[in-house]
Amino acid sequence: MAYRPGPFALALMGLIVVFLLVPLVAVVPISFTPSEYLALPQGAYSLRHYRALVDDPAWGNSALLSLWVGIVASALATTLATAFGIGLWFLQPRLTRLLVGFVIMPMVVPPVISAVTLYFMLTSLSKFAGAIGYDTWPGVVIAHIVMISPFAVVMVLVALSRLDRRIDMAARSCGASVPRRIFSVILPNIRFGVATAAFLSFILSWEEIAVTLFITSTKAITLPRLVWSGLRDNVDPAIAALSVLLILVTIVLMVVITVVRARADRKPAH
Repeated sequence: MAYRPGPFALALMGLIVVFLLVPLVAVVPISFTPSEYLALPQGAYSLRHYRALVDDPAWGNSALLSLWVGIVASALATTLATAFGIGLWFLQPRLTRLLVGFVIMPMVVPPVISAVTLYFMLTSLSKFAGAIGYDTWPGVVIAHIVMISPFAVVMVLVALSRLDRRIDMAARSCGASVPRRIFSVILPNIRFGVATAAFLSFILSWEEIAVTLFITSTKAITLPRLVWSGLRDNVDPAIAALSVLLILVTIVLMVVITVVRARADRKPAH
C-alpha cells in the first residue's frame, strides 16, 4: 500500500515551499521599479532596468565570460572526475579512501582558505605565464576546476557504484581491450551520472564568487563578481532584473530536464 502524506505534512510542505519562493517572487515587482534604487514600484512600472542590461556592455561581457568559464571548467572537471573514478573502479587500490578524501578535500575546506591558496598559486604562476595567471580567464578556469571537481567526482563515483562488474567481466572475457571496455561498456552505462556531474559542475562554476573575488581584479569580471560589485558599491535595480531573467532560465531548464527524463523513463527497454 502506497504511503500518502497526511494533511499536516501537506500543510507543512506548503509552508516550506512558500517560505522558499516568497523571496524569489518579491524580486519580480522590484525589477520593474522606475526608481534608481531597490524599491517596490509605487503605481508606475518601467522596463528601464531590463533595458540597462542590454545597453550596458559590461553585463553582456560578464555573462559571456561566465558562460565560457563554466563550459570549459565543467568539461575539464567532468573529464578529470570520470578518469579518476574509472581508474579507481578498475584498479581498486588499497588507498582508495585516502585518494578520494584527498580529491574531495576542497569540499570540506573553508572557501576562504581555498581562495587564499589559489590566489598565491595564480600570482606565482603569473610571473612565468601571465596569460594563465591572476586576473585572467584561464586562471579563473583553473581555480573553478579545483573547486568543482570534488562534486563531479562524487557524482561519477555514485554512478560507478551502481554498475555491475559482471558487465565488464563479460566484455573482458570476449577479448575487449581496456579502451574498448571503457568507451563501449562503462561510459554508456554511467552516461547519466557523467551528464549530471557536468551539469552540476557548470552550475557551481556559474555561481562561484568566493574564490573569484580573490583571483580577479579588473579584467576577468564574471557575472557573479559584477553583481557583487553592484551590491557593494551601489544597489543597482538592474540586479533585480537580472535575477528575474536567471529565475526564468532556471525554470525553463528544470522543465526541459523533467520532460527529457520523463520521456526517457517511458521509453521501453530493448
